[in-house]
Amino acid sequence: MSYFCDVENREAREIVPGVKIRTFWQTEMLVSVVNLEPGAVVPMHSHPHEQSGTVISGQMDLTIDGETRTLTSGDCYIIPGNVQHKAIGGPQGAHVIDIFAPVREEYQY
Repeated sequence: MSYFCDVENREAREIVPGVKIRTFWQTEMLVSVVNLEPGAVVPMHSHPHEQSGTVISGQMDLTIDGETRTLTSGDCYIIPGNVQHKAIGGPQGAHVIDIFAPVREEYQY
């Protein structure tokens, strides 16, 4: 087993139009490398998993529990389980790293 993630050679999966993920996981957590195209929308939703993330490049508008902020490179967020949230890619899109605990089984592929 390799302990390193080969992001470039990992197949991307489109979860909603304009949003692609590449995921890696172990027993207790899952890492998702996310690319949002400009204007792409991850609609309002919630899940029982805790989620944290960091914007690597670009910009996105993130709404968590009714509060919206524009996030740019280096900005981080933490979303408790079962809290409503959504994201919209900025003018140049966004590259984001998300971490989920426990593992989101639907993101294992």
